[in-house]
Amino acid sequence: LRGTDGAPHFVQTAMAEADATQCGFCTPGFVMSAFAFAAGAEKAEPDAIHEALAGNLCRCTGYRPIVDAMTRVAGVAIEPAPVVERRAKSAVFDGTFHAPRSLKELLKLRAAHPDATLLAGGTDLGLLAGHQRKPPKTIIHLAHVPELVAISADKEEITLGAAVTYSQAMPVLTKAYPALRPYLSRLGSRQIRNLGTIGGNVGNASPIGDMPPVLIALEATVTLASVRGTRDVPLEKFFQDYRKTALATDEVILSLSMPRLLPGEVFFCDKVSKRRDQDISTVAAGYRLRLKNGRIEDVRIAFGGMAATPKRATHVEAALLKDGFAAAAAAIPKDFQPIDDWRGTGAYRLQVAANLLRRMELRVSDPTRALEVEAL
Repeated sequence: LRGTDGAPHFVQTAMAEADATQCGFCTPGFVMSAFAFAAGAEKAEPDAIHEALAGNLCRCTGYRPIVDAMTRVAGVAIEPAPVVERRAKSAVFDGTFHAPRSLKELLKLRAAHPDATLLAGGTDLGLLAGHQRKPPKTIIHLAHVPELVAISADKEEITLGAAVTYSQAMPVLTKAYPALRPYLSRLGSRQIRNLGTIGGNVGNASPIGDMPPVLIALEATVTLASVRGTRDVPLEKFFQDYRKTALATDEVILSLSMPRLLPGEVFFCDKVSKRRDQDISTVAAGYRLRLKNGRIEDVRIAFGGMAATPKRATHVEAALLKDGFAAAAAAIPKDFQPIDDWRGTGAYRLQVAANLLRRMELRVSDPTRALEVEAL
């Protein structure tokens, strides 16, 4: 980053004049976040600034001068970074990295390389190569296959290609399901949401992934594709065991579809983690309810972090419909026997799940009640 004449860029100057560089260890990340903030013509509002800075950690704890620098660059006309021209044709690098540009070629590659690692945003797979020192031998990159980055929405359902990023999906998802707005803002910083994909979160099949319990509650369906054709699988049946799914070795996740809320239906979701923002969930939950005259006529509830897979709480649902929220909370152990790990004990997770049902009860009975920390 530099000015057009080779001098320091305005963002760099603002950081220096505001004394925001401090020890310098974190400065490159803050500078690039400030550049993106200014280039996006965002306003100098506290929420917008903190949202833009999320994902950057200052170990000097001197955030005030960094916020001051962000205030200085807000509204300044800054030319965005030039767009790099994308390769129009498929490519192979070193015989091990495949970058198809069509679904047909992708499916042929998948059939020929069933053990290859499928790469979309890489926000999770990057740990495999960097932290665990186990780089994949063969990679198939998904991010430039048109069908996998498509978004469609009609009156009945929303369909997201498997390589659609969180940032791309957020406008349509938060409009259809407003409870996802604060939920997705906690999932990761802008840097993560700009690369991470919902299809990757599902395909990774982690029991503590943020999106699977939400999507199960929304009655999502995953479409799988191979050279043999396509098939639809209810997401709740896609997860079979710890990190094991219904995905065959020659298949890829093509898309995820979820029905819109019907009249009288409401949707909520919760995430409990050791750190509020940008942390892996200890317990995550999604709830879809159909209400009529103050009574719950139908319900779908799913939890993550409570079993070897993201899982629907069928006993909880039945108890809720029959005997109410207290009975639903008492039925949680029938659905889940969570393990102990460093994020929380099994007993803690059971208590958290019961508390979240209580929170949902308060939401339904008194929608005006402030139940979120930010609202108090």
